[in-house]
Amino acid sequence: MSTLFRVTLLGTGVPIPRPDRFGPSTLIETGDQTVLIDAGRGATIRMFELGVPIGRINALLLTHFHSDHTVGIPDLWLTGWLSSHFASRKGPFHVIGPVGTSTMMRHLEAAYAPDIEIRIEDEKLARENVAITVEEFASDGPVYEAGDLRIIGFTVDHGDAIKPAYGYRIEYRGRVAVVSGDTRYNENVVRYGRNADLLIHEVAMARPELLVIPHIQRILNHHTSPQEAGRVFARTTPKLAVFTHLVMLASETISPPCVEELITATRETYAGPLEVGEDLMSFHIGDEIAVRRWVGPRQAAAWRMRATP
Repeated sequence: MSTLFRVTLLGTGVPIPRPDRFGPSTLIETGDQTVLIDAGRGATIRMFELGVPIGRINALLLTHFHSDHTVGIPDLWLTGWLSSHFASRKGPFHVIGPVGTSTMMRHLEAAYAPDIEIRIEDEKLARENVAITVEEFASDGPVYEAGDLRIIGFTVDHGDAIKPAYGYRIEYRGRVAVVSGDTRYNENVVRYGRNADLLIHEVAMARPELLVIPHIQRILNHHTSPQEAGRVFARTTPKLAVFTHLVMLASETISPPCVEELITATRETYAGPLEVGEDLMSFHIGDEIAVRRWVGPRQAAAWRMRATP
């Protein structure tokens, strides 16, 4: 069996529809398991670029219900059902998330019922492969286990009104990757982030001129500053710390902070290994962590060949 443990940032952005940073989504590949954490805008496009068939996802895990983390679900679910080399799911679409996931998925089934019935009649697609199975959880603990893969969900703090909200700890053959989910500085991220090979954390930042604007203040109060994230990294000492979901705020006249400013602010509290995530940036976790930036389809094909058992 392959010992592959790869994490790929499919989308590192926010609700802003930027072509360089798609919506939040993280791909986990371990041996014969392919799992997605969140399905933001364009997740299926990024998977197609990588050459990962969207019908091969074993489970979709949700951190919370904000639209930028969930708008890609219908595309993943329905396009993954089609008869094609990039889809052709065999079996139900498996979704795991906090309480409320079942309600959301039931409403999506109702919304797309006409499309489903048309395709069953016209394209002779199997109804069982468009079915949805949902597992909900309401507290910290294991949420998905398959072979050597174990995923633990843990509560985070995305704000008083934004509940439930979770992060995930992914364990595979003695290696660990942690995804914070959307959160303010939170002790639970420190607790579950300890001894991680890879710790992927959200971050938010704005230039000083914007800090007096109420809606900017509200956004920042729901996220983690670079200095706070640095403290999380310093306390957990991962082999590699990575930023994703970059909430870099701006206005019509004031530009967002740049990556260099983000790094400088983080270095106020953390001096260890750090990467600012980019869409399609991959991390191959072994004795060391190999970081690979996206250069195009040829590289993706090479990765897929190397990953074949």
